[in-house]
Amino acid sequence: MAATAENANVSGLGVVIGGTDPVRLIEWYRAALEPLGARWERHMLMVGPGAIIGFDQRDDVAERAVEPGRQLINITVHDIRAAEAHLNSLGVTWIRPVEEVGGGWYFSTVVDPDGNYLQILQGPDAP
Repeated sequence: MAATAENANVSGLGVVIGGTDPVRLIEWYRAALEPLGARWERHMLMVGPGAIIGFDQRDDVAERAVEPGRQLINITVHDIRAAEAHLNSLGVTWIRPVEEVGGGWYFSTVVDPDGNYLQILQGPDAP
């Protein structure tokens, strides 16, 4: 059965980034995303209505992501050029510089301290 407004039961989305040094990841993600509008709440980063990034200490993962493109953390922004300038001020490593990909969409990808890919996207004003 396809979801409709009447029967929709999904109310949010979260991703947990596991690593050997979650404090380093938390510091990096907060520095990268709080100036763009994300906010730290208790033990997670709120990145939008019903959308969070959590962090977990793990002993079953490598210090660096082995296949960083296997999962992509996507953050949509209103002004990708402002996000780009902010991230540049932090000295991030760009895997994919900001580029227009058509239809009013812009994509870019940076790498976090553990080698995970964080994509920053901007969509068209009107769908």
